[in-house]
Amino acid sequence: MTKSLYIAEKPSVAQEFAKALKENMQRKDGYLESQNSVVTWCVGHLVTMSYPEKYDPKYKRWSFETLPFLPQTFLYEVIPGVEKQFRIVSGLLNREDVTTIYVCTDSGREGEYIYRLVAQMAQVRDKKQKRVWIDSQTEEEILRGIREAKDESEYDNLSASAYLRAKEDYLMGINFSRVLTLKYGNTIANYLGTKYQAVSVGRVMTCVLGMVVRREREIRSFVKTPFYRVLAKMSVEGRSFDGEWRAVEGSRYYQSPLLYKDNGFLKKEDAEKLISELSQTEPLTAAVEKAERKKEKKNPPLLYNLAELQNDCAKLFKISPDETLKIVHELYEKNLFTYPRTDARVLSSAVAKEIHRNLAGLKNYGKTAELAGEILENGSYKKIGNTRYTNDKQITDHYAIIPTGQGLGNLRNLRELPEKVYEVIVRKFLAVFYPPAVYQKVSLTTVSGGERFFSSFKVLLEEGYLKVMNYSFSRRKDAPSGNSSGDGGEAEIACDQEFLAALAKVRKGTVLPIENFRIKEGETSPPRRYTSGSMILAMENAGQLIEDEELRAQIKGSGIGTSATRAEILKKLFSIQYLSLNKKTQVITPTQLGEMIFDVVSQSIRSLLNPELTASWEKGLTYVAEGSITTEEYMTKLEHFVARHTENVKRMHPSYGLRQCFDAYADVYKKKGGGKE
Repeated sequence: MTKSLYIAEKPSVAQEFAKALKENMQRKDGYLESQNSVVTWCVGHLVTMSYPEKYDPKYKRWSFETLPFLPQTFLYEVIPGVEKQFRIVSGLLNREDVTTIYVCTDSGREGEYIYRLVAQMAQVRDKKQKRVWIDSQTEEEILRGIREAKDESEYDNLSASAYLRAKEDYLMGINFSRVLTLKYGNTIANYLGTKYQAVSVGRVMTCVLGMVVRREREIRSFVKTPFYRVLAKMSVEGRSFDGEWRAVEGSRYYQSPLLYKDNGFLKKEDAEKLISELSQTEPLTAAVEKAERKKEKKNPPLLYNLAELQNDCAKLFKISPDETLKIVHELYEKNLFTYPRTDARVLSSAVAKEIHRNLAGLKNYGKTAELAGEILENGSYKKIGNTRYTNDKQITDHYAIIPTGQGLGNLRNLRELPEKVYEVIVRKFLAVFYPPAVYQKVSLTTVSGGERFFSSFKVLLEEGYLKVMNYSFSRRKDAPSGNSSGDGGEAEIACDQEFLAALAKVRKGTVLPIENFRIKEGETSPPRRYTSGSMILAMENAGQLIEDEELRAQIKGSGIGTSATRAEILKKLFSIQYLSLNKKTQVITPTQLGEMIFDVVSQSIRSLLNPELTASWEKGLTYVAEGSITTEEYMTKLEHFVARHTENVKRMHPSYGLRQCFDAYADVYKKKGGGKE
């Protein structure tokens, strides 16, 4: 009798497949077996790329003579500690009675790579291999994935891009880390007073380091500029409000060099002079020149992809992207969510047609049961396929993270934090079925003494989707607040219905009393430091940092790293102490060592610090996955890049200017103990 073999990425996932098959499975050592099927698992990666010394013992010693290291054929080996499970899986893959292999590793580039390495190492031959591609681990989705499984060969391009990504990281990491360590390691160690210092660099992580260091230096060199705004306190039917003076066309200060932008003075005495000029005529009044009223709609935000979720969790719970990924993956494995490692923020049209099932399940989730019931009752879900929340063109591997509506029994066993994360995702999902929030906005332009003052008001008329965004663990609603930017931008004043009714009576020509003029001091603000969450978003949107419009358009959607790797990259930068993470605030800063590595790379392989390079390599991998370019084309480009830069560094003379660079910020770290936490 022939059997089908199902190979999952983890034991827990294998268990879900075994359940879905509904066969009388017997537990064996490292697998489950029934009359018709065998289910086994990897434990993450079972196989990895070999270190250079496996090619030749001479490579164990780092030297210029053995660089660049560019093997024609790459070697792989079983990871120490998982040899037993590899032997089990390898034996099952090659069993004579196994005729069909169902690849059930995670549905993405990394999952494909995990299986292909195992199959390669096990020397699988003459077996029918089919790829199961699923978006959740619910029973229905697993069975659909098995039923619709495509031949594994259809994913050859995806596999090729996965192999190339690994080779790229391997070649750049080994060659650049070794050559830079040999050239500059002693210089860094001597400066820090340590015995040895390796220079660890990588295609993605070095670029991220560059973003953080540049931001820190911008903050460090920032000089605050004070400014002085002039406000007029007016009233309508006994209710006071402020009008902000601006030097628009017609003002006596229009385009004056005395100004900061057009709404403040650089010197307080000039602001005082304006107030003195405006106060000459009694009584103090302002005539309404323009009164504008309009309704503004605010649509529900798009659904979560991994980056947006990591950013929100950093804000709400002060947890790292790595911790967020662990939590959401745990919830995915408990059938609570769809696949988390996704860049999409929309639904597929196929999912949109069946979305009532997800909603029906959420009627059993106490915190949002009423909302889910309301959506089902009013039928708003029926039109979701025709909205901006459904778009097949914006989906590559997987659609947005949404609740399955299943597995709710698992919530009882969850820790507090994962349960909160669950609620956050559920509310974001339910919000898209509600109408926009509607605001009434009123803008007034008033004139006093020939100068114009501006006021803006906003009141919530219809809460729409905002009623959904009231988290059980927080009193804060997702409602807009006034603009309180340090640069003095015009603020929208939140007001109530009563005041709105008073404003409705104001017309052009209405004369309003001015109670007083006053000065409001402010100062410019430096750029904000990255948090762990905002860094993930910055990595995702790295293309926006590129000045060249054509290149920016070319790599749109690529970013730095992938949804599956970004958290791990940050984690590594913290572990090697190039970056420091404040766990309470999730704010990221460089360490002294991190800044020194930045300067070394800047003087030797500057392009590693540029988002353009990193994002373009990522785009190249996408092209391979799409079949637009061949593996050979990509490898030729990669080897040329690695060889050229390695040789350039070998020829360089250690720069004496480095010490000056190091000295420039050494005192900063002396004051805070080296910048390490």
